Amino acid sequence: MISSILYHPSANSILTGSIRSGGQVPPSPNRSLGTGTSVPTIRFVKGDRYLRPQLNNRENMYVEKRGNNMIRLRRLRGSEAIRNMVRENRVNKEDLVYPMFVAEGTGIKNPVDSMPGIYQYSLDTFEEELRRVADAGISAVLLFGIPAHKDEVGSSAYDDQGIMQKAVRRIKELYPDMIVIADICLCEYTSHGHCGIIHDGKILNDETLPYLGKMAVSLAKAGADMVAPSDMMDGHTAYIRKAFDDNGLTDVLIMGYSAKFASGYYAPFRDAAHSAPQFGDRRTYQMDPANGREALRECEADIAEGADIIMVKPALAYLDVVKDVRNHTDYPIAVYNVSGEYSMVKAAAANGWIDEKRIVMENMTAMKRAGAGIIITYHAIDVAHWLESESI
Repeated sequence: MISSILYHPSANSILTGSIRSGGQVPPSPNRSLGTGTSVPTIRFVKGDRYLRPQLNNRENMYVEKRGNNMIRLRRLRGSEAIRNMVRENRVNKEDLVYPMFVAEGTGIKNPVDSMPGIYQYSLDTFEEELRRVADAGISAVLLFGIPAHKDEVGSSAYDDQGIMQKAVRRIKELYPDMIVIADICLCEYTSHGHCGIIHDGKILNDETLPYLGKMAVSLAKAGADMVAPSDMMDGHTAYIRKAFDDNGLTDVLIMGYSAKFASGYYAPFRDAAHSAPQFGDRRTYQMDPANGREALRECEADIAEGADIIMVKPALAYLDVVKDVRNHTDYPIAVYNVSGEYSMVKAAAANGWIDEKRIVMENMTAMKRAGAGIIITYHAIDVAHWLESESI
């Protein structure tokens, strides 16, 4: 039996009772609602966990009681120590992956104007940023290459002496325990800026797969711990997994960009990676932002084809998708807090409109709460420092 309280503001009094089989709360003989005040009728309907009241008068406020104790949830919010004790989700340094852009050449540290605080690095200046990553306690980086040469088939992507391959080897020389994730896509390497092979203006799916396989194998042999195919070609995960097996690379992980949406949030990234398409757009291979159920099918396909980790990209506008994916699989889930999400926060903070730290940490927590265990974010170094300062 669930005890109940009914409060009527105009009467300044309380009606007590308990739910009976008839579904109504009878008045207590010991309470009066005042002269001329009628007792409202209450119907109870099934909710998720307990019966919920439906009142016939909006002035009536219902407070559920269990036994003789009012439910006082605020007791769990009374101090920082208590809030820490009962906190359901926490952001940790181990959750973070820092994206980096490596360009061919020397002495390069080019700011990305649309992404404040983010730079393109050549291998020699790249080491300085790597040191910042390591000193912050971040254990993983996601690499994107900017080649000197581009052509129709993205040949620099699978050149064993390409910029990405050199960057992977250099990281492993300096920081052997750092997790190196290599992005697998042709868009930075093709003259047309699309993620696949082109014929008569059409992006070809099956003809693209061998090029992606060659790129993945080349980077795995260079020392990448994990590859992340972001091209959104059907069957790419299966093709890369087989290519790894055929080359004795069975221990290399695949993090699929499983649910990658055709989003407007990518615009600053294309400035950073020099990867904007020269014609058309990517909506024939990236997902329609309106489709949530399709995202589940994409994730299921990647898992079936051999992915070890699945990803939802972008993050903030797609947390409903993250939650749905979490509810459908026990596989590790990554989110990519993409360039547009980063740049909006930076712009608002620069104008004094928001508290940057508070907003960023709230965003990180939202991603964890939705179900992500891995967060790829340009905020990673700042987040790591903020977490460190809170732990002291």
